[in-house]
Amino acid sequence: MNTAVKAWVDEVAKTTQPDKIVWITGSESEKKGLENECLADGELIALDQKKHPGCFYHRSARNDVARVEHLTFICSHKQEDAGPTNNWMAPQEAYAKLGELYKGCMRGRTMYVIPYLMGPENSPFSKVGIEITDSRYVVLNMRIMARIGDVAMRHLGESGDFVKGLHSKGELDENKRYICHFPEDNTIWSFGSGYGGNALLGKKCFALRIASNLGRHEDWLAEHMLILGLEDKKGEVTYIAAAFPSACGKTNLSMLVPPEILKDYKVWTVGDDIAWMRIGKDGRLWAVNPEAGFFGVAPGTSKKSNPNALLTTSRNTIFTNVLLGDDGSIWWEGMGTEPPEHGTDWKGDAWTPSSGSLGAHPNSRFTAPAEQCPSISPEWQNPEGVPISAIVFGGRRAKVAPLVYQSFDWKHGVFVGATMASETTAAANGKVGVVRRDPMAMLPFCGYNIGDYFQHWLDMGKKIPNPPKIFHVNWFRTDDNGKFIWPGFGNNLRVLLWILARCKGEVGATQSPIGYLPNPDDINIEGLDGFTRQSLIALLDIDKESWGQEVQEIKEWFERIPKLPDDLHKRYRVLNEWFGTPHS
Repeated sequence: MNTAVKAWVDEVAKTTQPDKIVWITGSESEKKGLENECLADGELIALDQKKHPGCFYHRSARNDVARVEHLTFICSHKQEDAGPTNNWMAPQEAYAKLGELYKGCMRGRTMYVIPYLMGPENSPFSKVGIEITDSRYVVLNMRIMARIGDVAMRHLGESGDFVKGLHSKGELDENKRYICHFPEDNTIWSFGSGYGGNALLGKKCFALRIASNLGRHEDWLAEHMLILGLEDKKGEVTYIAAAFPSACGKTNLSMLVPPEILKDYKVWTVGDDIAWMRIGKDGRLWAVNPEAGFFGVAPGTSKKSNPNALLTTSRNTIFTNVLLGDDGSIWWEGMGTEPPEHGTDWKGDAWTPSSGSLGAHPNSRFTAPAEQCPSISPEWQNPEGVPISAIVFGGRRAKVAPLVYQSFDWKHGVFVGATMASETTAAANGKVGVVRRDPMAMLPFCGYNIGDYFQHWLDMGKKIPNPPKIFHVNWFRTDDNGKFIWPGFGNNLRVLLWILARCKGEVGATQSPIGYLPNPDDINIEGLDGFTRQSLIALLDIDKESWGQEVQEIKEWFERIPKLPDDLHKRYRVLNEWFGTPHS
């Protein structure tokens, strides 16, 4: 037994006072026992095991269905270190406030101790966390999302270098709900929520908020990025990391199925959400996916949008807050199939197609093992990771951003990532077209000052002898009728192929004020019905009026960041000379 881990567990048990303590080993018999307990008291419902072998349904509390950004805190000693985009709470205040909530909170409950490994076994990238929780649902989900139990303890050995994660559902009272991160202590305290993003502490809490701060001090990057491998006709695989805000097709891209006309190419999935990237011995940036599963949004996932995701969830999956059919089936809006004639919705109420309400919550989820994905890369558990040739940033913009462009260099690429944004859809908050800046898709997940984060990216560029090229994509340009011009989904491969060609130096590009734009003839549009060369030219157009507005909004965004690096100020001024009011 690791003495540091045991001492911490004893300390937590003294405060929380559980009836029983169970150390999770990761065995199959342990999993079966937990499932049976959950089935006995209704925490889980077994689906039709012939249609959905090994699959279960879970319904969360109605007030506990998503991440709570307004209740998520960075508890650094100095408020300045949390920065302008994070909620801050002084560590002593957070420890005192949550410490009171934890007192006796596990009386009548079992305390589970989950050692877990983020990253492949025997990898220099990988790090250990210990999550203490009173939730069996958390244990069963962590089994899928991380490598848990003995494998983590072997990796840790006698070291005291692990991330301490304490979680309790409490009473699921939203007035007593906090998700606190203590970067100087490598500690996470989560109270009052059972939802995955707040309770599976290896995910956003460790893998991004804590890890981004570790990477800052250890010269690596923890990023909210998918990782995919693109195999060409010769069998050569090139790896891409890509960051997208929510509702921009990140998971779909990571599991892309090529259209029939491009069937000689293949996309390999390394990861759909998080990338840890370090400089390799060869001077390139190498990446691993620290997770072992997918915690995906169910609504909108269909055979058209993401057939590989549907196949991944065909077995050994936990579905949360989707519609449960009376026959033990599951369904959600946008699934592309007929709903059951009768079922139970995410609230637990009887539901039919004529109910006039959503059957599945818009943020309903599936938790599925990555190894079940049909497109999973043979290299996804390589301890050394995979070499990244391109980094892609993306957003949802109706008029501003062209289909694809390349940054001039690494510094300019950091500017592109620092200013990336999406326009809200009606599903998001009832308002359409509101621009939300989400730098590198890390706004809710950066564990320290966003200005220092930008500087870390700039500093990393100086240390990578052979850095990836950086691109920006936008699948969401619309015509005058508000319809998407680009067909998207599998056809996004056509854009990835141009990116690949640029990385290999096989095609030229046209220099513009915002970056290098494709020559229209270098993007393959063969076989796209109704999509013409003129359509592509329209997608690559840079509208001066729209960019004038964009420059003003970038100025306002940068004014929010007191520690903005000078290199980004300079890039803004260059753009402003083209599109804005000079010297503003």
